[in-house]
Amino acid sequence: MADLSDVVKVGSGDSYLAVVSTTRRDGSVLSTVINAGVVAHPSTGEQVVGAVLVGGVRKIAHLRERPRLTVTWRAGWSWVTAEGPAELIGPDDPYDGVDAERLRLLLRETFAGAGGTHDDWDEYDRVMASDRRVVVLVTPDRIYGS
Repeated sequence: MADLSDVVKVGSGDSYLAVVSTTRRDGSVLSTVINAGVVAHPSTGEQVVGAVLVGGVRKIAHLRERPRLTVTWRAGWSWVTAEGPAELIGPDDPYDGVDAERLRLLLRETFAGAGGTHDDWDEYDRVMASDRRVVVLVTPDRIYGS
């Protein structure tokens, strides 16, 4: 049985690139490629899947209406999928215990957990605020792969 350590193993094999899938109102699926990794949940400290998304994209609208996400990573012929309920934390998605300063740090932590690095964290913070970036956290209720 797969677990979040498999996400790290497979995800790190290809820059934590992952295919994420949300469900549209009509039941069809929207899939895109993003960076996603494993991070600590800001409330519980438990390991969850995390990603940083641009505010205002269709994925965010879908998750607000149907807060469930499927994320798949692959490296070569190895792959792992995590599915579960999604939580949004951002300027348009307030979260208890996460103020503006905690959001700034959570955006950095989530970006780094998905393999990201930056030479100028102040510039990173500015862009995240300007883009109204959102942290998406998924607490997997199913993880599988090969």
